[in-house]
Amino acid sequence: MPEHGIYSVSFASVYPHYVAKAEKKQRTRAEVDQIIRWLTGYSQKQLEGQIKTQTNFTEFFNEAPNLNPARRSIAGVICGARVENIEDPLMQEICYLDKLIDELAIGKSMEKILRA
Repeated sequence: MPEHGIYSVSFASVYPHYVAKAEKKQRTRAEVDQIIRWLTGYSQKQLEGQIKTQTNFTEFFNEAPNLNPARRSIAGVICGARVENIEDPLMQEICYLDKLIDELAIGKSMEKILRA
């Protein structure tokens, strides 16, 4: 089966869309970064490095220092698919991130988004 096109897209090219989606709903870039750091284990400096080097999604998630085990509790529908039922591990990681950004944009508290 051919690789999905999103895998080779640079994370840096999608990141501004995450931020714009959040800011459109009066949320902040700092909150987007906090979500990404929570999910991946990147420090802020490491996250900025990934953005600067134009890392693609495959590398972004493969190089993540510590994928948060609590991410497995993320559930719901994104792009018509239930996140918890996605079989491709990389696609599931991307959808986890999309789902968290959606939760931020709809106004959920950071405590709930970060499964605290």
